[in-house]
Amino acid sequence: MVQRFTQNPIIHTRDIAPSHSDWIVECVLNPGVFTFENKTWLLLRVAERPIQSEGMVSFPVMKDDGSYEILEFDRNDKDLDLSDVRMVGYKDKIYLSTLSHLRLVCSDDGIHFYEPKDRKSKIFGEGSLETFGIEDCRVTQIGNRYYLTYTQVSENGVGVGLMHTDDWVNFSREGMILPPHNKDCAIFNEKINGKFYCLHRPSGLGLGGNYIWISSSPDMIHWGDHRCILQTRSGMWDSARIGAGAAPIKTEEGWLEIYHGADAQHRYCLGAVLLDANDPTQVIARTTVPIMEPDTVYEQKGFFGHVVFTNGHLVEGDTIKLYYGASDEVICGAVFSIQEILASLLMNVEK
Repeated sequence: MVQRFTQNPIIHTRDIAPSHSDWIVECVLNPGVFTFENKTWLLLRVAERPIQSEGMVSFPVMKDDGSYEILEFDRNDKDLDLSDVRMVGYKDKIYLSTLSHLRLVCSDDGIHFYEPKDRKSKIFGEGSLETFGIEDCRVTQIGNRYYLTYTQVSENGVGVGLMHTDDWVNFSREGMILPPHNKDCAIFNEKINGKFYCLHRPSGLGLGGNYIWISSSPDMIHWGDHRCILQTRSGMWDSARIGAGAAPIKTEEGWLEIYHGADAQHRYCLGAVLLDANDPTQVIARTTVPIMEPDTVYEQKGFFGHVVFTNGHLVEGDTIKLYYGASDEVICGAVFSIQEILASLLMNVEK
């Protein structure tokens, strides 16, 4: 069902310059995708940290005023927990091992990307809710305006931020629209029955889990009527956590959403779900097997292996041109047929 770009990976960490001369780019991952001025654009997540000294682990934390503090620990410190490469645990606190920001790149052919020189290409975290960085942006276009939903990370928790732009030069930040713990927010690209809709992923502690919810809003700022529409499935490829990809795709059969799922071993795959066209709180069908798995070497080996993760695509007729992060280290591309995905979804649905 999936056709990967023959040029994969199309962006490596070595292709992205660090934002500070004494830092290194550890990860390039999970781009938001859109078209603008007849080009294909990616809004990358770039994860950085200082060049590491032997026997030490160091990482940056942004202060409220926009400056950075570098925290450094001895790797032999018994209070240090480095069991997850993405995090640093020290005593009763948890930090991220890297600091992420958003980086804008563009392409004339959808394969070869470069940073534009005529506009602001770096978007950094701001304020007390983004001191651990901003991550995994989804881009939704409605009219001539682009809405960016992204993950805000700080010691206060993980929530969803919103900003918008008309020209990719000037940005208006609306702050946190969904409080912790929440992420993977994708806004539908048109109103349904007079309301905006979004998919998002609050996380339950004890009761509940890492499920996909849907909400509606009159203005994209105030969200309500929250409903859980998709849960993890025991013993399956999406048993541990699930989350939305990019904005759902409107089809004759309903809203098609490509989502990610992971199992207890942190193996991330992609699946699909079909929502009712007039009432997207209703699930029509869901894939039982992934439509894409981490099968290639570059998807299995990297900063955090066995991962394919998407939050951006372009639709051209029946074709979905999907951009995704692989192993939290490189950017890749793949092509799907909408009709093939729909056929697999509707195969066992009673009409």
